[in-house]
Amino acid sequence: MTDQSNLYWTSSACTDVGAVRELNEDAYLERPDLGLWLVADGMGGHFAGDVASQMVVSAMDHLEPLRSLSKFVEAVEQRLMETNTRLREYAEREETHTIGSTVVALLIHGEHAVCLWAGDSRMYRYRGAKMEQISQDHALVEELVERGVLSPEQAIDHPHGNLVTRAVGAADQLFLDVEIIPIEPGDVFILCSDGLEKDIAEKDGLAMIEESGASELSRRLLDRALAHEPRDNVTVITVAVHDQPGSEQTDQADDAEDDADTGRNEQLPPI
Repeated sequence: MTDQSNLYWTSSACTDVGAVRELNEDAYLERPDLGLWLVADGMGGHFAGDVASQMVVSAMDHLEPLRSLSKFVEAVEQRLMETNTRLREYAEREETHTIGSTVVALLIHGEHAVCLWAGDSRMYRYRGAKMEQISQDHALVEELVERGVLSPEQAIDHPHGNLVTRAVGAADQLFLDVEIIPIEPGDVFILCSDGLEKDIAEKDGLAMIEESGASELSRRLLDRALAHEPRDNVTVITVAVHDQPGSEQTDQADDAEDDADTGRNEQLPPI
């Protein structure tokens, strides 16, 4: 078992308005000192999507390190619930139906990570030469595929492919999915808005890590997405988990350490 005190992480993040939109309604949070990363994608078909995504990110302002994973998750969930209420109140004041944003968050504490999400922003994990999607889209077409109404191939170009069934601000009560994941040195997590196509995240991301490690992976994925002239905003965060400096994984992923944010897993007694 890896000594928890030796685990640390490097991360990088970037965003772009894309080839069509005039406004970037994505927002992200990168807090390696807390072990917290978050992507929010404002609902572009609604009023003030950029306001919604920024409110989701700003909700984590002044969040302090917590002594247990359960307390950490509880604090993030509570802030998202409060943001949901504020967005509902804002929509009522503006006399508009919905002001909302997707959210996907990665929390790391001890030997575990937590993926927390609502909507179709995604989290992937690279481990052992495989890329796995951790989150599952809260989207109409995803539900239709699960029920057997649509095939996966039919879902790709479905006219309602961008309709999400959950988001912060979309309903009076916010439902978040939570997945707890053991972490290992060598793990690489990718958080992204839906502007990063699934094939790019899974296939190109896998090839990029296999070829040259996780260094500057977010920038490389964004550049690949922009080459396809995306119609939506694109946001990517990558987080690489390492054991101790000098290991092979660290050498691969830390060529740009001076440009990357880092966080060390400090040992804290449970409450």
